[in-house]
Amino acid sequence: MFPLTFGPSKRFSELSEREILALAISLEEEDGRIYRDFAEVLRDQFPHSAKVFEEMAEEESEHRRRLTELFREKFGDHIPMIRREHVRGFIRRRPVWLMKHANLRTVRQIAEDMEEETRNFYLKAAEHVTDLSIRELLVDLAETESQHASLARRLRERYATGEAATEEEEAAHRRFVLQYVQPGLAGLMDGSVSTLAPLFAAAFATGNSWEAFLVGMAASVGAGISMGFAEALSDDGELTGRGHPWIRGTVCGLMTTLGGIGHTLPYLIPDFVIATTLAVIVVLFELWAIAWIRARYMDTPFLQAAYQVVVGGFLVFVAGIVIGNA
Repeated sequence: MFPLTFGPSKRFSELSEREILALAISLEEEDGRIYRDFAEVLRDQFPHSAKVFEEMAEEESEHRRRLTELFREKFGDHIPMIRREHVRGFIRRRPVWLMKHANLRTVRQIAEDMEEETRNFYLKAAEHVTDLSIRELLVDLAETESQHASLARRLRERYATGEAATEEEEAAHRRFVLQYVQPGLAGLMDGSVSTLAPLFAAAFATGNSWEAFLVGMAASVGAGISMGFAEALSDDGELTGRGHPWIRGTVCGLMTTLGGIGHTLPYLIPDFVIATTLAVIVVLFELWAIAWIRARYMDTPFLQAAYQVVVGGFLVFVAGIVIGNA
């Protein structure tokens, strides 16, 4: 992936040995800062993984020190400021302060991608330079970068074992539940239950599958939009730890729409009796799915969850039939 670079830039093949070393120093400094930013982001919820990134930042500082010493030996004290955006072909990295809601798995994957990109840079740079001492250092750093994945694994084994690893897994699970399961479940419940009354009221009032389908689709899409915005605007996630509001809103809105569309689609069948029978079967499946999700992720006994959901759904279903036959 080679995004467009704006402003003055050079191709990598056009860089001198002095510029390559300056760029390498800049990359190590930037990577070290990113690892420390990751450590800060993770410190509250994942303190042991934060320690891993702190140690990796120290490794980057050592790399920068070695590169700086060699640069001064070869080219003097002044190191030109050459950044990745000044050289075509580098992948732009998103600032960590814009990733406050990134999960632990995403952060680790970004770190692995960073190490791979830096390793490739050192290998390519070693082929490009002619000075033996510079080439030896670049090859050595490439080998070190290739070992960083195993370094991270060893550090994780040292700092995130036993109870610490369990705590981080539980924290990651809570974050997943708060950001995806809760808003998704709320949307699915609202879409599955609240659209029953208008759908079946229209169905029994008209006896026409197509008209019932239009009402059901309008109710499902409208409820999805409403629930999505309500969830996104209800909580910014800063204090509650529920994650990015627009991610929650999107999840909630999509699941709300899905919950309503599920028992609306059968009314594409022209035969009203068959369509209604199939819609009722779909409703039963939706209610079972809601009960299962509550039991699986919300620590609610399945029979209790099923009873609550079925009773609520049944009352709304009856209300729709009564109103439709009025």
